[in-house]
Amino acid sequence: MAKLDESRPFIPVRIAVLTVSDTRSLADDKSGQVLTDRIAEAGHTLAARDIVTDDREKIRDKVLGWSKDDKIDVVITTGGTGFTGRDVTPEALEPIFEKRMDGFSEVFHRISYDKIGTSTIQSRATGGVVNATFVFVLPGSPGACKDAWEGIIKAQLDYRHMPCNFVEIMPRLDEHLRRGGKPTS
Repeated sequence: MAKLDESRPFIPVRIAVLTVSDTRSLADDKSGQVLTDRIAEAGHTLAARDIVTDDREKIRDKVLGWSKDDKIDVVITTGGTGFTGRDVTPEALEPIFEKRMDGFSEVFHRISYDKIGTSTIQSRATGGVVNATFVFVLPGSPGACKDAWEGIIKAQLDYRHMPCNFVEIMPRLDEHLRRGGKPTS
């Protein structure tokens, strides 16, 4: 069963938050603020925060840029995971995932189902790795961001979380690059 190993040190992770929205600004970005607050409360570092419109190229370019920044370990996006014509975040990011995180989507939907029932199927939350950087793609609602953080991300970004966590494997995410693989463009 999952638990915290208090004998291990807490290791802060550097996290960037990207809100995908045609209508939000930093002043009224509730979902981005939920994530920012929880990142700080957990003891991690907010490495960057930005908003881009629902545009595939802008979303992809921002995440690719952050994934190549040595000062960013994790990117969390919020918004653009629904089914309307402007919801394109999964289409922008899934093609650049070196590895998909299928379990993230599955666990997110299980947690979401317990709260909102079958409405969870209206989200295309996903996750993966881009240039040795974990990327979590969340819906744009503050509740969904809270659920994803509290139910999944917080534990996986805590080095003390056992039996395993993402922090302990971060140094090995780029092994394929050291063996001559190519980074995502």
